[in-house]
Amino acid sequence: MVLVFTLYGVGWHMVGIPKGTPPVAYFYNLHKSIGLVAAIPLVWLICWRLTHAAPPLPVIIADWQVKAIKANHFMFYICLVAMTLSGFIESNFTKYGIRFFGYLLPVLGWDDKAIYYLFNRIHVYTSYLFITLVAIHIAGALGHLLLEKDGVFQRMLP
Repeated sequence: MVLVFTLYGVGWHMVGIPKGTPPVAYFYNLHKSIGLVAAIPLVWLICWRLTHAAPPLPVIIADWQVKAIKANHFMFYICLVAMTLSGFIESNFTKYGIRFFGYLLPVLGWDDKAIYYLFNRIHVYTSYLFITLVAIHIAGALGHLLLEKDGVFQRMLP
């Protein structure tokens, strides 16, 4: 999660830098590099989740909450995969490609503004959805801690 929130910080910072200035390339390439690094634990996490069931939720949680919790978690994974793939694809359809911590990776596409724009929009809007899901998750966790006081929050702690 630290990598994901680092990507958000770098991403929000980089889009505010004036185009054509040297810091733009640095921060875009940093964002792409960290994104590729973050893909590794994401693949591991998905493999783990597919082979290991999540612990059962306490029976005191209402059915609608169980469905909401499962939907939120499922959407976390969808968003993480969509952001990773769309970012990778969009980067391969620009003249810049991907510099992984300074080393230019082979470009798998060509400079195509339409393809770039489509995947850029997917990348950006999925990032908005993901941060919304995180806010919902935090609100739910705090609800269990402060209102329900049912021990669900404590289950989330390491």
